[in-house]
Amino acid sequence: MNNVNEKVVIVCAPSGSGKTSIVKYLLDSGLPLALSVSATSRTKRAQESDGKDYYFISADEFRARVANGEFLEWQEVYENQFYGTLLAELDRIWKAGNAVIFDVDVLGGLNIKKHFGDKALSVFIKPPTLECLRQRLLGRGTETPETLKKRLDKSEFELSFEDKFDKIILNDTLSVAQQEAYNLISGFLKQ
Repeated sequence: MNNVNEKVVIVCAPSGSGKTSIVKYLLDSGLPLALSVSATSRTKRAQESDGKDYYFISADEFRARVANGEFLEWQEVYENQFYGTLLAELDRIWKAGNAVIFDVDVLGGLNIKKHFGDKALSVFIKPPTLECLRQRLLGRGTETPETLKKRLDKSEFELSFEDKFDKIILNDTLSVAQQEAYNLISGFLKQ
């Protein structure tokens, strides 16, 4: 595969669309990809590990690192909940000879695509319906009525950007969506 370490793959979707499951599948598939671990100021969930799932930092530290120019991109996704990509992550992954795969929110993904242009493939994972998305979020068992409403409102907003991505994958059946993502990304990395 030519120049894999100069390429980036951006996977975006509303929360609960299966984005993380698809990214994990791709990382386990043998493709020369490594996940860019995002930084966030949100609270760590019980099953998450610092440095593996996210770099968990305070909102104040996040703002300070933004001011120091340490981020490729960042967003305040919810009030005082920041997410972003540290430039040091890209260096870490490329030095290991891999392409970078991003599992980021829609606005962050569009900013990354704008930065990298043709060296980036942007993929939007779309849920079959908003009701299906609501059921998936409820199935996690991590949502309160307030956080569920926030996520669903944000999902409607994010779905309005799907046509700005290079490819849309409908995740109606996870195994089908995973194979479609694999074929698409494998082809991109071989270019």
